[in-house]
Amino acid sequence: MNKDFFTHNRQAIFDVAEADVLVFAGNILVQRSNDASYAFEQEANFWYLTGIDTAGWRLVIQKEKTSLVAPDVDEVHRTFDGSLSNDEAKEISGVDEVLSYQEATELLEGLKDFEPKVASLGEDPRKEHYDFALNPGPVDLLNELQELFVEVQDCRKALATLRAIKQPEEIDLIRSAIVITTEAFEMVRNTIHHYSFEYELEADFSSYFRKKGARGHAYDPIVAAGKNAVTLHYSKNQDQLVPGALVLLDIGARYKGYAADITRTYAHGEVSERHRAVHLAVEVAHHKIIDLLEPGLNVKAYFDKVDRIMLVALNELGLLKDKGDYRKYFPHSVSHGLGIDVHDSLGGPDVFKPGMILTVEPGIYIPEEGIGVRIEDDILITETGHENLSERLPTGL
Repeated sequence: MNKDFFTHNRQAIFDVAEADVLVFAGNILVQRSNDASYAFEQEANFWYLTGIDTAGWRLVIQKEKTSLVAPDVDEVHRTFDGSLSNDEAKEISGVDEVLSYQEATELLEGLKDFEPKVASLGEDPRKEHYDFALNPGPVDLLNELQELFVEVQDCRKALATLRAIKQPEEIDLIRSAIVITTEAFEMVRNTIHHYSFEYELEADFSSYFRKKGARGHAYDPIVAAGKNAVTLHYSKNQDQLVPGALVLLDIGARYKGYAADITRTYAHGEVSERHRAVHLAVEVAHHKIIDLLEPGLNVKAYFDKVDRIMLVALNELGLLKDKGDYRKYFPHSVSHGLGIDVHDSLGGPDVFKPGMILTVEPGIYIPEEGIGVRIEDDILITETGHENLSERLPTGL
């Protein structure tokens, strides 16, 4: 991305946030084991505003200037891990200056007496639903700001609304991520009968992504054979493939900061008529749901129509015997935003708008039969309708 992209994004959030100063923090490294950290992944909003993909940086936006805040890196860590220089950071992001942590602290403390309107990322509203700890970088900054200023506005929704409408260069990068992912799917689909274990499939996707210049997987890949497919976020990917069963592949490349997210369910050998019937039901529903999408479509009406389509599919398979059976066999949402985050927020819109990219991923999961089927494509809302960005990849068994 050109630094003008990040400069534009900073101006856009400053204009809508109605604050005197906006302060953001990137992610920091977290422990993997003993003295080793996990591979670093930047907080998506921070990357959207700066392009900085290094741990520990912060950002201060004011009307008259924008400042990056560099982490303190000692010579030992600089030697072992490297570091991003101030000049490199300015060139990437287009900011006016780079401050030290101490200089940034003094800047904010100097503003305190003027009682400025301060904005940052507020608490994640879904944090109680997560089964993991939040990255301390943005969390620690919010705590510091709340101690320093009387009130800190939450601009999380404003940023999500901005990010929901993809700019042309973002769409191009998502297209590239999807092309790489689609090519990898085609490669393994043509030879799927040669694979014996889930991890072999994962390995070939990983290899292909890196060979094509992608950073790797946009999320932990799901290679779920047979009954493993009824676990929605199965990611062990170590079991043997079972002839006569299905293999669910939910995989996407990350390319230059942007994600693809595609799912196909394939037959490994000859499968039963029941397997084929479940797959066909999902496939038919999938294409009906995609056909609904257009600009101006009310989001609530969309999900209501999806429910009606999926109820028909489940009923035709004889799965609706009790009131709770609908969510038993189709337990997840059919769509989410896609962009820097694989689960990008769309900002809670009333209607779909041109420039939004979202997934369509109906699925049917039957634990008592050990059958799970999901099909997923990535859809761009256009001025006149929609474009299936992953349409090139067939949805059949």
